Amino acid sequence: MKGNIGQLMKQAQQMQENMRRAQEELAQTEVEGQSGAGLVKMTMTCKFAVKKVTIDPTLVGEDKDMLEDLVMAAMNDAVAKAEAVTQAKMAGFTAGLNLPPGMGLPF
Repeated sequence: MKGNIGQLMKQAQQMQENMRRAQEELAQTEVEGQSGAGLVKMTMTCKFAVKKVTIDPTLVGEDKDMLEDLVMAAMNDAVAKAEAVTQAKMAGFTAGLNLPPGMGLPF
């Protein structure tokens, strides 16, 4: 019995270390969201830090409200992609734990 607990503790520590490394990787991984057929682009990390916003020069003279809506849409697209990458990366950590359905680790 003690051997099983020791093995479980070792596995938990290894999983914790793997999760820490994955979170560090995600903080460095960048995704790009875009809107308006690429007229507005935003680059952010998978930890949701916006790194760059690019607005096509042809938009500068247009309606301010439309430009703001396009920037917001680009950010939302980038956030959705960052969440998808994060979920895919972290899903592997719970694969071998035989957890009940819906019972995962918080990310």
